[in-house]
Amino acid sequence: MNRMKKLLNPNHILLFCILILAAYLRLYKIEGYMTFLGDEGRDALVIYNILHGKLTLLGPTASVGGFFMGPIYYYLVAPFYWLFGYSPVGASVFVALLSVATVFLVWKISKEFFGTSAGIVASFLYATSPLVITYSHSSWNPNVMPFFTLLTLYILYKAVRSKNSWLFILVGILYGIDIQLHYTELFVGLIIMLYVLLTEIWRQGRRISFSEVFETLKKGIWIFGGFLIGFSPFLAFEVRHEFPNTKSIISFIFGSPDTGGDNRFLYTVFDVFFRIFERLIVSFPVPNFQKGYSQIILTLWYTGGQLVALIAVGLLVYQFYKVIKEKKDSFYYYLLICLWLFLGIILFGFYKKQIYDYYFEFLFPVPFLIFGNAFSYFWQKKTVYKLVLSATLFLIILANYSTSPLRLPANYQFNQAKEIADFVLEKTDGKPFNFALITGGNSDHAYRYFFKLAGREPVVIQNSVIDPNRKSVTGQLLVVCDTLPCSPLGHPLWEIAGFGRAQVAGQWDVTVIKVFKLIHYQEAKK
Repeated sequence: MNRMKKLLNPNHILLFCILILAAYLRLYKIEGYMTFLGDEGRDALVIYNILHGKLTLLGPTASVGGFFMGPIYYYLVAPFYWLFGYSPVGASVFVALLSVATVFLVWKISKEFFGTSAGIVASFLYATSPLVITYSHSSWNPNVMPFFTLLTLYILYKAVRSKNSWLFILVGILYGIDIQLHYTELFVGLIIMLYVLLTEIWRQGRRISFSEVFETLKKGIWIFGGFLIGFSPFLAFEVRHEFPNTKSIISFIFGSPDTGGDNRFLYTVFDVFFRIFERLIVSFPVPNFQKGYSQIILTLWYTGGQLVALIAVGLLVYQFYKVIKEKKDSFYYYLLICLWLFLGIILFGFYKKQIYDYYFEFLFPVPFLIFGNAFSYFWQKKTVYKLVLSATLFLIILANYSTSPLRLPANYQFNQAKEIADFVLEKTDGKPFNFALITGGNSDHAYRYFFKLAGREPVVIQNSVIDPNRKSVTGQLLVVCDTLPCSPLGHPLWEIAGFGRAQVAGQWDVTVIKVFKLIHYQEAKK
């Protein structure tokens, strides 16, 4: 009876509705909204090989720095590829479900830290945030960072409060997973170290003593031991190959012209600070999607987002100051949130290249926790505060609806890639073929994945040193052009140049691209 009453608790019913809404917004027509381009095709090929016994110790390449990530993401999504019959849709479903789990974690942590109303508001806004939904539709290693980062830091909080060695080991294991997802998770490592150190100083009454140092070192050893477990696949590769990626990462951090302080440091810090609130909480549209709004609306929207950020963060800092002054136990979670927010943002100031939204996916849950805290705090005040909060929440919901990715037509990239690949195979007449893609920035892995599934992989043209007799050059070359106009004859791309002098034997329009069939010039003359 007590369990039934607990389940029928209005707050639990609200949470259930929020989770259902979150699942709907992420899984609705996921096959049509998911991204499936070159990077996703590359991952699909690797995962296919894993499921057929060809294991790997390396993950995808980082977008900068010339190093590889760890392979953990491939192994996380592999079961969903198998469950969905090797369809990449399975990996996108995995990411979507993990995002729903993140909604639950946001509710649980907000409720535990700041109260019931904070949990409901924070989880609802996270569930409906257009930017979060956009990154929850597709299979990509950064897209699971919000879940794993939030879980890591929450377990860290629990470990510090309970002094449980096994929880510290779990923190290390989880961080070993985090760091394999994206290199910005390096920021989280610094947050973990500082949090352990500062909480130990706080616990010891801010006196530095031998016991304090020993306790900190002991916790650090537990975390590091767990990290070695979680990071072991990548470490195994590094040890076997004399640490090539580790050297590249160190070189990128300390020797790259893309990192280090400059006169744009403060600009970058403030830009990221406001973007995580503008883009995540109040859903301010990117320039490409601003055409449908008047300049007055956009100005009010942007200003309102900055005001929300300043009030919510200002309140957090004020509360943290009071907690320190009054020596309350809530110091532990206020410190965690502050370190996560400020350190995570400040470290971006050392990065000199463009910062894309997905770079700060490890920060995604933070603004929602902070806004939930502000909502809970002001809701307990006078009626006028409740009216202002209700109006603010209404405007945020309106913004979320107006910029929802589900209001845009589905891209059907997955279906298009499969349709194009099937068409190419049809035009080969069942004979061996070479393949090339002329593109402005994509790669051909998506098509090659469907060729592999069909058991009809194209022959890769080798250079004359490897293949002096040109046995890797077949009698036909199928060319896909996704940039138009397109002229494949004489194109410098190796897959075309390596085929040799050719003539067009056929050309067709397929969906949004053009397909050419080239044959050798001598054969055409006959």
